Formats: sequence, structure tokens, C-alpha cells
Amino acid sequence: MALRDIFKKKKIKKTTVPSPHLPAKRAAEVKPKEKPREVTYKAEPRKVREKKIGETWKILKTPHVTEKATDLVGKNQYVFKIWPGANKVEIKKAIEDLYGVDVVSVKIINIPRKGRRLGRISGWRTGYKKAIIKIKEGQKIEVLPR
Repeated sequence: MALRDIFKKKKIKKTTVPSPHLPAKRAAEVKPKEKPREVTYKAEPRKVREKKIGETWKILKTPHVTEKATDLVGKNQYVFKIWPGANKVEIKKAIEDLYGVDVVSVKIINIPRKGRRLGRISGWRTGYKKAIIKIKEGQKIEVLPR
């Protein structure tokens, strides 16, 4: 019998709280509200980001260095080749951890594979996925170390 009692609904005791907005019948059915607990938070000083390599190798392949990509550096945008399974949130975290910069936006471009021929032999040039990352004004990423 004890096992059957587990599945039975328990009755909730109702207390009467008079309310000027509710009729007398409905006022008896309203439960009293509990006081919200006061929570205090301590403000911590903002920490300076450190470079972490951790899981970034699973997301970023290489920086994409082309003429067009070097022109985008003037607009605080950097281009990287990425793994096909990566998404915008993961890319943003990887760039922030690896380079210690604040990422403003991430744009992803999926480059499809293309057919190539050499005489009678036909083949495919592999496709890839790339990301254009815009960082905060005044910050810089050194893609190619000097």
C-alpha cells in the first residue's frame, strides 16, 4: 500500500488572504506570497585575459593570407580558415582566448569545392570554410610573427 501512496496527489493547504481586488470567494483560494530573498553581489575587478591555446586547434586551422585579407586588416577584420564543424560562438571564444582581443562580430563563409581539369583528367579542388573576424577598435592581431 505504501507504493500506491507515492503516486497520489497531496492536498495543499490553502490560506485565506483578503484582497481588495478579488471577490470574497476567490480571496480564500489565493496563496500568500513569500518574501523575495535579498542577494548581494561583490563587484570583482576585471581580469586581463591571458593567452590560452587549449581547444583552439579544433576550431582554427590557419590565418588566410591573401591581398583581400590584408586590405581588411585596415578595417580591424582578420580572415581565418576554420574546421567545417565550427560555429560563430566557438570561433569567437577561440580568437578571444588565443589572441586576447575582444571580438565584435564573426562572419562565416563556406567555400564550395570546384571542378578542375588537366587535359582529359578531371578532378576537384577541395572546398573549405573561412571566418572573417572583426575586433574592437585599437586592438591588433599579429597573424604573421616577424
